[in-house]
Amino acid sequence: MDQLAFYRAKLAYEIDSWDVAEQQKQGKPLLLVDGRSPAAYAAETLPGAINLPHRGITAESTAQLPRDVLLVTFCDGIGCNASTKTALKLAELGFTVKELQGGVDWWKRDGYPTVAGGASCDINTAADCGCGG
Repeated sequence: MDQLAFYRAKLAYEIDSWDVAEQQKQGKPLLLVDGRSPAAYAAETLPGAINLPHRGITAESTAQLPRDVLLVTFCDGIGCNASTKTALKLAELGFTVKELQGGVDWWKRDGYPTVAGGASCDINTAADCGCGG
């Protein structure tokens, strides 16, 4: 029974790129949340994603986020834990959250496109992953 509970819980809190793409195709509401630094977001992100660096998440910084949709957090992928930190902080604030397995890396490996993010940062700064802290 413990093993079944583990796998059910895993699916309750994680999502893969195929499931995200399918939900988007079906018009199911979800919001992609890039928890990395503004520089990493500007360099490359998922289409439609917003940038919400995990270090700055507060009740005030999330006040405009919808509470009636699934928030899907992501970062670079394996080796980066910004998506986990983002998911934790958003869940603590009462949002419904899932973490995208594999982040940007697996999204691209699965054949989905990426885009340059918004121009909310200095393009001349290094595009660090923003995982630390």
